[in-house]
Amino acid sequence: MGDSIKILVVDDRPENLLAMEALLEQPGVAIITAASGQEALRLMLEHDFALVLLDVQMPEMDGFETAAFIRGSERTRRVPIIFVTAISTEQRHVFKGYEAGAVDYLTKPIEPEILQSKVKVFCDLHRQEQVIRQQLLEIEEKNRLLEKQLSEIKTLRGFIPICSACKKIRNDQGYWEAIEVYIRNHSAAEFSHGLCPECIETLYKKYDM
Repeated sequence: MGDSIKILVVDDRPENLLAMEALLEQPGVAIITAASGQEALRLMLEHDFALVLLDVQMPEMDGFETAAFIRGSERTRRVPIIFVTAISTEQRHVFKGYEAGAVDYLTKPIEPEILQSKVKVFCDLHRQEQVIRQQLLEIEEKNRLLEKQLSEIKTLRGFIPICSACKKIRNDQGYWEAIEVYIRNHSAAEFSHGLCPECIETLYKKYDM
């Protein structure tokens, strides 16, 4: 299936699954089917779906229960769900569906144009999210490379030519500069100046009373 957009269709009746596959078939879209809520939940953990078309009336675990489990998982909670139902669409049933996490309702018999239009919207949204996700990954990778390069630039490595008399260092351009200047230009180190006890003893001994 490669990089196809994946849609999950959940229905306990094989003929409904076949009909939905035929209606949704298009290049770049992979239709994956499940015959039960349990199978749907397993597939949700294995694939990245752009949309779930979920039948309401199913044995053992109905659409509302399945949707509640989908919404209860951190991995799957953001996947949009459209309920497909042949039962009453009076307000209390519709409210229950939205409460379970549905973003929309479709009633049977399904109007092909309406189904295809709604599915296209969610597929386009998913593609945009994939592009943004890829761009963020690329930015993060570039940041990691820049941080690594900066770290290498700031790290002193290899042989450093240093004058044995005045302790100046020969830089990359061949000029001699103070050790403080060289290290400051090649690392993140800062200097503060003072005198060690030995130098104090040597330089100021004659001033002792």
